[in-house]
Amino acid sequence: MSRPLVSVVIPNYNYENSIGLCIDAALQQTYSPLEVIVVDDHSTDDSLRIARRRDVTVLQTPRNSGVAVARNTGAAAARGEILFFVDSDVALRPDAVEKAVDELLAHPEYGAVCGIYEDEPLIRDSVVEECRILQAYCWRMDSLGTVSFLFSSLTAIPRKVFQEVGPFNPRLRQTEEVDYGQRMSARYQIRVTPHVLGRHDDDDKLLPLLRKLYRRAHLRIPLFVQRRRFAKGFETASRSMAAVAAFGAVATLPLALLGPAWLAVPVVLAGASFTGDLAMYRYVLKRRGVRFLPVFASVAFATNVAISAGIAVGTVHWLVSGRFRRLYEPQWEETGEQRVVGTSRHRPGMTA
Repeated sequence: MSRPLVSVVIPNYNYENSIGLCIDAALQQTYSPLEVIVVDDHSTDDSLRIARRRDVTVLQTPRNSGVAVARNTGAAAARGEILFFVDSDVALRPDAVEKAVDELLAHPEYGAVCGIYEDEPLIRDSVVEECRILQAYCWRMDSLGTVSFLFSSLTAIPRKVFQEVGPFNPRLRQTEEVDYGQRMSARYQIRVTPHVLGRHDDDDKLLPLLRKLYRRAHLRIPLFVQRRRFAKGFETASRSMAAVAAFGAVATLPLALLGPAWLAVPVVLAGASFTGDLAMYRYVLKRRGVRFLPVFASVAFATNVAISAGIAVGTVHWLVSGRFRRLYEPQWEETGEQRVVGTSRHRPGMTA
């Protein structure tokens, strides 16, 4: 029996450091037949030129429109029966596509098979990145099985499912994967597996990382309220409480001005924050040793503060803004934004 054609769709915007590694990993998959489509969202760095030097289809959006539009553009041009979305800062293991296809063929009830990042970065830039990679790995390992969200940076979706659920919401430049998972999980199972793996080039500086996590948490509030429950498999109650406790520890630090006894309040809250993700700290201790653990714990604590601050501000935003409350309501329609303005097939050494 012939195997289905897989279309690997790679959205890109200014990832010149990793786009070459990402494309090369996609081209070196053990699975066949396979096509690779890179959709550049009007990058201003050298990533488009890097992509065009490789034997892949290169498309370009009419203007910088966000990753949702880039993914939709690639999906519209794809010929495959299975769409494999991978972000341009992720390099797949050689057997990633093959493992994903095997799972989809064995389980027709799955709407998507999502992989996870490995516990080492694609490009080792800083200790902050190493900490974030370990944190993301542990959180995803806790999410194995059926979930109610989508890891769109590393996921395989049958074309018929994508057509039924519809494209990514082009209005969303962030949290589009959360919205998509909400829509898909109402009809199909979304499965997270440890067999589909890739290495991720994450943020290497603390402040940009914290800003990103803050914004994402802020923007998820309308979905939290609409759903009225934690996402299955990821936003667990204990992890959410760990984030809230970290924020509380920082917020109550001024109590120490009232006397040393009051210092117990932030100390207890900080302890509760670490306890909420105890399995993660055990893994990091075993993986990297006792000297690395305090560094990791500091970065993890800071990310929890940023996430809970985003939730707090997002909650206020939801209360005062009707437009924000309607952020994920299905009012959008496909527009001409997905029209491809540049299509080319390049082989190594060829120029545009």
